[in-house]
Amino acid sequence: MTSLRISLGYELEVRGRSREVEQQAFQNVIEQVTLGDRLGFDTAWFVEHHFTRGFSHSSAPDLVLAAISQRTERIHLGLGVVLLPFQSPIRTAERVATLDVLSGGRVEFGTGRGASPLEYQAFQKPFEKSRQIWEDSLEATLAIWKADGEPISRSNEFFEIPDVAVYPRPAQVPHPPVWVASTSLEGYLAAAKHGYNLLGMTMLKGIDDVAEDIAEYRRCLADNGFDPDSRRVALMIPWYVAETREQAFEVAADPVLWYIRRQVNLVTPPGYYDARHATHKVLGQLAAGMPPEEAMATLREHHMVVVDDVEGSRKAAARIAEAGATDLILQAQVGGLAHEQVCASMRLFMAEVAK
Repeated sequence: MTSLRISLGYELEVRGRSREVEQQAFQNVIEQVTLGDRLGFDTAWFVEHHFTRGFSHSSAPDLVLAAISQRTERIHLGLGVVLLPFQSPIRTAERVATLDVLSGGRVEFGTGRGASPLEYQAFQKPFEKSRQIWEDSLEATLAIWKADGEPISRSNEFFEIPDVAVYPRPAQVPHPPVWVASTSLEGYLAAAKHGYNLLGMTMLKGIDDVAEDIAEYRRCLADNGFDPDSRRVALMIPWYVAETREQAFEVAADPVLWYIRRQVNLVTPPGYYDARHATHKVLGQLAAGMPPEEAMATLREHHMVVVDDVEGSRKAAARIAEAGATDLILQAQVGGLAHEQVCASMRLFMAEVAK
């Protein structure tokens, strides 16, 4: 039995260009999260991406989660993450609070600044100031909620809050739990300085390097007066479990590699070079250039993905916990896996790996 909280994570990939395929993808994820609610998954996390055809059609995760809130009873609803620089803190506070009210207080508020210069260009915000815009937007959003319906003012280069009272108020008091998403040690430490929970992944660095970053995050929490044991660390990993390793590889290898190639090419656009994304690009070249079996062996060795049988999945989950994570986010719907295969993997994981 694993000590990890087990959740679901969605990019909302659409492998096909027809409207029918796109619409069915949305129905599938709603059905999967409804199943996850019955199976005992802790949270359903949905990303926010824009302009990423195929890779992620989750451009309005709060709307998807609002629909899910009306078909589920206990599973938490994770915004993983709201890209704060692209809208006014007023709209963020209103929409997240509305979702919290509709769901009876089940929202997990993940925040981030995004990694795509294309998104910043389209939303007309300077990418080089992304961290500052994110920090100011998060402070303002939390201030709105803490004001508890009283007027609040903020003046900023990128937004104005002109002494207005913002409604509705979240069901959770004073607001939903705050998470920060990051793939860099710099981002981990920024979250720790404010005592925020952490959303990460292993795909860019591998589990050993991520474990070192988590240890630094917890040290930074303590240095800033926060109890490290009271903060959660969630890692999102593409994961498929089957009765045998051979069966898992046969079903999931192609979708996983399809996903990785698009993550590199769409989330980090071609021609964009930055030291923080160097490992990311190397991994994409690795996955694209190696034969599938060799690429999958490397990815699995470093727990960047898990495609395995029950026993292999148990060992992988144990390694994730050993690395310092409290939560495991299964990216069960990855790369256009068939809906029936996703549901079968979810059931097997909760019955044989998590229990």
